[in-house]
Amino acid sequence: MKEIILYTDGACSYNPGPGGWGCVLIYKNTKKELSGGEPETTNNRMELQAVISGLEALKEKCKVDIFTDSAYVCNAFQQDWISGWIKKNWKNAKKDPVANKDLWLRLLDLCGKHNVVWHKVKGHADNELNNRCDELARMEVEKILSAKNSQSPEPIE
Repeated sequence: MKEIILYTDGACSYNPGPGGWGCVLIYKNTKKELSGGEPETTNNRMELQAVISGLEALKEKCKVDIFTDSAYVCNAFQQDWISGWIKKNWKNAKKDPVANKDLWLRLLDLCGKHNVVWHKVKGHADNELNNRCDELARMEVEKILSAKNSQSPEPIE
């Protein structure tokens, strides 16, 4: 089974607002970068999307070490929040609907196809690959903001 390292990060300008995600996949000596964004989203959705996109890029079952600075994503698996959500019909501890259920379902499906190990890393620190993911995510936010600014209507004279 191939062993993959996946670093992920998400970013959002305002929350909600324009968001971006970035991930770096590493297999042996090969590194692949992916990124994308959405014009109206949240930071948590972008954190989830980064992991989903990285896993979706895999063409066969792999052992995947996922490194994220998102406590939201990592704790859902490491502290097994997900099992509680499922038992409570996708309600959280406050009995409110779990946010981002659509993405959690996609991620759960993908995790079922791979052997996943979660690793929490400190964000905005000295981790080169985490910082690269952050840079990719922020570049996507900037693309969206630039496109939005360039679409401003011309003033009427």
